[in-house]
Amino acid sequence: MDGLTESQIESQTEAQATLRGETVSLLLVDDHPVVRKGTRELLEGQSDMRVVGEADGGETAVRLARELTPDVILMDVSMPGMNGIEATKLIKAERPGVGILVLTSYDDDAYVFALLEAGAAGYLLKNASEDELLGAVRAVAAGESALTPAVARKVLSRFSAQSSPSPLDEALSPRELEVLRIAATGRTNKEIARDLDISPRTVQVHLANTFSKLNVGSRTEAVLYGIKRGWIDLGAE
Repeated sequence: MDGLTESQIESQTEAQATLRGETVSLLLVDDHPVVRKGTRELLEGQSDMRVVGEADGGETAVRLARELTPDVILMDVSMPGMNGIEATKLIKAERPGVGILVLTSYDDDAYVFALLEAGAAGYLLKNASEDELLGAVRAVAAGESALTPAVARKVLSRFSAQSSPSPLDEALSPRELEVLRIAATGRTNKEIARDLDISPRTVQVHLANTFSKLNVGSRTEAVLYGIKRGWIDLGAE
């Protein structure tokens, strides 16, 4: 879409929006049946969400992710056999576009960094409120980040310190890079749209193009990709 004007992008996106379904399909991965049951009941009580499968371990999660092609996977970390980190790596290798939201009791940095490196789009603790969980699922489904501000600061600081400057990817248009840099500040799609005087749908298109070109499935992954390559200078924000 690089050759299109932003008004053309908006009109195409409006047409696409009328064709695609609005229901988010979900796969639940947790080795505790009671947790899965409660989470399923909450999610299926939403008109825009549908649970298509459950897995009690990493191996089953990888298989069901392949067979059921969910939009979002709620992934636990500690499970018998294959853990959530390894399962996330394998699933993202097969389906880069799937959104993985980690839902766990573990909040130490090692787990956070390992899961985001593996390709998770968000990280949420099991003591989160129902509204926080539902908001995180919708954010991941929309390609947005689902990290608490405290976690986001730690993660961005960590990966920024590890960055090494590299040439900008010529596949990204100047506007896509601009949107990505603003996204790194934590602004929502609506806020980015206001900053750039374009529509939120156009922001979504630019981010979707960026995800495709970088072979990632979420804003979190795209921002980390840019930070590690020195394209994004958080100190300048």
